[in-house]
Amino acid sequence: MTNISRRRALCLLASASAIGITPAAFAQGSDRPLYRDPTAPIDLRVRDLLVRMTLEEKVGQIIALWAAKSEIMRDGALDFDARKASRAYPHGIGQVTRPSDRRGGPEVAEVAGGTGARWRGAESTVNFVNAVQRWAAEETRLGIPVLFHEESLHGYMAPDATMFPQAIGLAGTFDRDMMRRVQRQTGLEVRAHGAHLTLSPVVDIARDPRWGRIEETFGEDPYLCGEMGVASVIGLQGEGSTLAPGHVFTTLKHMTGHGQPQAGNNIGPAPLAERELREFFFPPFRAVVERTGLAAVMPSYNELDGVPSHANRWLLGDILRGEWGFDGAIVSDYGGVTELASIHHVAADKEGAARLALAAGVDSELPDGEAFRTLVEQVRDGRVAEAAVDQACARMLRLKFRAGMFENPYADLAEAQRVTGNAEGRALALEAARKSLCLLTNDGTLPLDQSRAGTVALIGPNAQVARLGGYSGAPRQVVTLADALRARLPAERLIVAQGVRITQTEDRSESEVLLADPAENRRMIAEAVEAARGADLIVLAIGDTEQTSREGFARNHLGDRTDIDIVGEQNELFDALHALGKPVVVCAINGRPPSWPAIAARANALLECWYPGQEGGTAIADALFGDVNPGAKLPVTVARNEGQLPLFYNSKPSVGRGYLFDTTAPLFPFGHGLSYTTFELSPPRLSAQAIGLAGTVQVEVDVRNTGTRAGDEVVQLYVHDQVASVTRPIKELKGFERVTLAPGERRTVRFTLDRRTFTMWDIDMREVVEPGRFDIMTGADSVNLQTAVLEVG
Repeated sequence: MTNISRRRALCLLASASAIGITPAAFAQGSDRPLYRDPTAPIDLRVRDLLVRMTLEEKVGQIIALWAAKSEIMRDGALDFDARKASRAYPHGIGQVTRPSDRRGGPEVAEVAGGTGARWRGAESTVNFVNAVQRWAAEETRLGIPVLFHEESLHGYMAPDATMFPQAIGLAGTFDRDMMRRVQRQTGLEVRAHGAHLTLSPVVDIARDPRWGRIEETFGEDPYLCGEMGVASVIGLQGEGSTLAPGHVFTTLKHMTGHGQPQAGNNIGPAPLAERELREFFFPPFRAVVERTGLAAVMPSYNELDGVPSHANRWLLGDILRGEWGFDGAIVSDYGGVTELASIHHVAADKEGAARLALAAGVDSELPDGEAFRTLVEQVRDGRVAEAAVDQACARMLRLKFRAGMFENPYADLAEAQRVTGNAEGRALALEAARKSLCLLTNDGTLPLDQSRAGTVALIGPNAQVARLGGYSGAPRQVVTLADALRARLPAERLIVAQGVRITQTEDRSESEVLLADPAENRRMIAEAVEAARGADLIVLAIGDTEQTSREGFARNHLGDRTDIDIVGEQNELFDALHALGKPVVVCAINGRPPSWPAIAARANALLECWYPGQEGGTAIADALFGDVNPGAKLPVTVARNEGQLPLFYNSKPSVGRGYLFDTTAPLFPFGHGLSYTTFELSPPRLSAQAIGLAGTVQVEVDVRNTGTRAGDEVVQLYVHDQVASVTRPIKELKGFERVTLAPGERRTVRFTLDRRTFTMWDIDMREVVEPGRFDIMTGADSVNLQTAVLEVG
């Protein structure tokens, strides 16, 4: 049975149960309402509760409170105030946004997006959540629990929580199990603080490095994004449709086209045709919907073919709910509903925006329910059918029943203190950081021999700070590269210098981003050069900050760039140090791909670290000295300059004829990554030379470590349709496996390819397998491949 048929079968079974079993069957002999019976089918519990609710109570379930938390907190404080809540929300509260932050409290600026709001501590968060839940259970008419949601892109975005490598770094591990374990720890921490829903993962494919949110993604490839998305959802919420203890429901985002906005500008139109959407942008979302018990989906801010996603009935209705059978909730992105009026101008006001979003299938408006709050009046005056509100409300109630919130909605302070940022989390963060490091170039300088390395000069703006990236909390501890090298080397063998500053401040919530003063930077460059003269080797830590690569969520808070080379005077710093004639090892600590051609061409080694999380300094030092052998691969194509954009490996055959005075070749291809050892991969072996349209074939590849060190290799499998009714990509990733091999060890990696591997959308926009010949290509990156040919038909 296919994954889609499993999901639909479960839906049919639930419907059959609801039809065949009447509420009376569960209500006999008890005064307790059916919706209070945990043994009753969820659909019946939802139906029973919904018919008891007033219009005001229904609308209350599809809004949220963020800045509006001020209406339920004690004046001048962060404590929950039951009397204020009862006055402001006598009909109950559906959802509260980010209980871990102080939004709505005293002395907190009105800052949106993934940064800005200052934090509560664990005790304050848990006390707030539990007080709200007690009020909802004991002082509202129906006792409906309140849903709390949090952010957890690469760790729980709250104080003391474990911060893992940024999403793009986690994708580069090409390790599904690692992703599951990272998200499992994250889910433990989020759930213990009382949230049952998290706004993660992001499975937008990203094709434009000008876009500041590229770091939040799993890269450019649909298959990789889908596999990492499935692993994330299973790690966070577990298997099945109900929520086990220690897990949290997930929100898949942002559907879709978000990762290729016009001009690389956040929320810009996605100029994508239906075939492009179906072939590239839809598959990661579809994979997660069909293979997991996904709870929620979030539409994207952008428009597709003139229709914003939050108002797109085709996207959210016909595709998501219709073709893929999604039966969970659709929650808006922050401000996504009101922007239908304020930015897209497809509605005249917030009332019109609410009507459009509700009709498209949006069930809950985040973060404050500003537009959906008008729905009571709009139903009363006939502009909105109450049945539409009922449908949205029912979906949000169903999520709460699936989460077991009617039985136990409370947070657990002892558990929160036990699991948050604990030793297990730290160890996992270190393992993830080590696995996320990608060696891009190396002339043999790495790994360093600690006993023979001599004096090391550690220089650069990212040497003495832990770069965590966007949507990060404040972990209990961080390890910078300087910290890690000081722990390894005696003081007389380590020189540390700033070199340059990138921006004038380090506050990621600052709206205005100002580059550091060039004159002051040049003074520091001269100091760094003098300091490095006495060194035998230079380690240069450069890249981005959380200001220069980030989400641009407002006109006064930008994050996208027109230039993809390294910013400020960092190229000048490299030039000056390189001129000393000493080996220069560059550690790229960044959110955007390293489109640094001048540095890549001359550095003795270039180690891509991305934002490596709280334990990143230790992991990088381990890699520099060979205690860890880098094994990650690039989840994106690295362009040489912005003139090549968009540049991605799975392009059509007409791409790349050439440029005057430049090359079409990327700086680094998708899937690239070196090692301190060497590997030999055999050509692919097929279990059959021909299969039917619905057949399967096994592909085997032998991989052998031919070097002298243990190391990891990622065996990658690509497919190319030689002739089709419409143009097809020159190659598409359809399988990968990361393996660890001792020196001399050999292993056979096996892939099973089936109908889904070869499906396409034909000239009549039908999903089919067309008969013909397919190139089955395997290798260690997307360029150096060996091929076997399979006949399908």
